[in-house]
Amino acid sequence: MEQRPHTLLPWKHCIHLTLLLVQLRLPEAGASCRILRCNSDFVAVTLDLGSSGGPGGPGLSREAVNAGYCSALRSYAMCTKRMARACRGDLAYHSAVQGIEDLLIQHRCPRAGPTAQPRPLPQGTLSGDTCLYEQRGGVASDYLHCAVFGDPHIRTFNNDFQTCAVQGAWPIIDNEYLYIQATSLPSRGGAYGTVLSKITIIFKNMRQCTDQLLYQAELDNVPAAFADGSTSSGERRGLHSLTVQTQSPGLQAEIRAAHIGTLLVVRQSGHGLSLSVRAPRGIVEAFGPDQDLQLCVWGCPPSQRIQMPLPPSDSSINAHVHCAALLPALDIYYQACVFDLISSGDLNSSAAAVNALQDARNMIPEQDRVHLLLGASADQTQARPHLMLLLLALGMMGTLSRA
Repeated sequence: MEQRPHTLLPWKHCIHLTLLLVQLRLPEAGASCRILRCNSDFVAVTLDLGSSGGPGGPGLSREAVNAGYCSALRSYAMCTKRMARACRGDLAYHSAVQGIEDLLIQHRCPRAGPTAQPRPLPQGTLSGDTCLYEQRGGVASDYLHCAVFGDPHIRTFNNDFQTCAVQGAWPIIDNEYLYIQATSLPSRGGAYGTVLSKITIIFKNMRQCTDQLLYQAELDNVPAAFADGSTSSGERRGLHSLTVQTQSPGLQAEIRAAHIGTLLVVRQSGHGLSLSVRAPRGIVEAFGPDQDLQLCVWGCPPSQRIQMPLPPSDSSINAHVHCAALLPALDIYYQACVFDLISSGDLNSSAAAVNALQDARNMIPEQDRVHLLLGASADQTQARPHLMLLLLALGMMGTLSRA
C-alpha cells in the first residue's frame, strides 16, 4: 500500500523533464516559433493526471493514467507537426520533438489513438460583463501595438521592425476572435517593395456579444461602415460591441471592438493602405498551433525581408531632408519615411510613416516606448535627425570640393 504514491512519480518526472528541456533553451527560440504553446497545452493536461483531487488521483488505475498520458503525448506530437514550418532550425523545437519520441517509446504508446481534448476557447469561460473587455480584468500594461504601413513596413506586437517584399494575400492577425488579411501589390515605379492595396477584417462570431462581421478597405475606398452597410453590430447586453467611425471620409476608418478591447485604424496614405492595431495580450495570443503565419506576431518570412537602411544614393539626401522636417527622431518611422521616398520617388509616400507614428502615440500609453530604433542604442531614441543631415551635407560639400 505504501508503494502506491510512487506509481505516479514517473509521470511528474517526465513532465518536469519536458518543461526543463524546452525552458532551458528558451533564449534561443526564434520569434516565429511557438513551441511553448504546445508545451503549455501538454502540461495543462498531464498535470491533471497526477493531481490528488483530479481525474488522475489515487482512485485512478495505472493503466488509465498511462492511457491519458499517451493521449497527451499524441496531442503534443500533433502540435509540433503543425509548428514544423515556423520552427525549422529552432533548437528548442527539435529537442521537444526528440523528447516526445523518446517518451512515446518509453511508455509504449501506440502511434494511433485518441488525443487529449484541447483547451476550451476563451469565450466559453467568460461571464459577467462579457461584452466589455475592460470589465473582465483587462489592464493597460497588457495591451500591445502593431502597425503595417508604407512599402510595407511592419512593427510587430513584439516591437520588431521589418520591411517586407511580400506580394499577394497574407494574414496579419489570425486568432480565435479576429482575422485580418492584407493584399499587397508591387509599388508603382518602385524599385524595391510593395504597397497594401486591400485590407480585409473579419470579427468572428461571439454569441454573447456579436455575430460575425466583415470590413473591407481598398485603395481609394476606405469606408466608414462594415461590408453590409452597418456602422455597428447588433445591440447585445445593452451595447454595440463593434462600431465604425471616421475623421476623414473615404480615407480613414476607426473600428472599436469593445468585447475584445481592440482598436483598429485603417488609412489610405499616399498610394497605399495602412493598418494600426491596439489589442490586449490575451486576445493577441488566443490562437492555435495551426495559426502559425501572422505578420503582426512574427513578422514577414525571412526570405521576404528587405534590408534597411538602403545604400546611399543621390536621391537619399533629399529624402533625409524631407523626412527630417516631418519626424522628430532617428527611429523606425524616420527610416521608413526615407525608404519609401527613395523607393517610390513620391513625396506623398512620407504620409504613411507620419500617420503610423501618430497612431503609435495614440495607442501606446508609455510615450518612451513609441519610438523604436533601427540598429542603435535606446538612449539615442530622442535624437534629432538633423545631425545625420549635417553629416550628409558635409559629405556633399567634400565631394563637390574634390570635383
